[in-house]
Amino acid sequence: MEGKRKILYVDDEEINIRLFDLSMRKEFDIVTADSAKMGLKILEKDAQIGVVISDLKMPEMDGLEFIKQIKESNNNIICMLLTGYIESDVMLEGFNKEYIFRYLVKPWNKIQLISTIEEALEKISA
Repeated sequence: MEGKRKILYVDDEEINIRLFDLSMRKEFDIVTADSAKMGLKILEKDAQIGVVISDLKMPEMDGLEFIKQIKESNNNIICMLLTGYIESDVMLEGFNKEYIFRYLVKPWNKIQLISTIEEALEKISA
């Protein structure tokens, strides 16, 4: 039996981490981090993570900067931003430079988010 695909979810708010983990753990193998710095450390050690979903607004390093650093070291990882804010400058830079696959707005819809993650995983497999 094929194992669940591994997703890294990064958010500085514990409630968001718990909600994501509880909502998605049946479909995916969820790894979480409460900061971009911790997320980078996890990615250094775990080559099986194919999709990263990050909050945009975080202290120390925001989600777009986090994704830029991921892409510098591993361009095969699919990255998405999940945020409560619509920031057109961030979206434009993320898409134009091909850092992000999708920009999702909180509160997210579980069915849509699962579908988007599966689309990202298909892109990796292609």
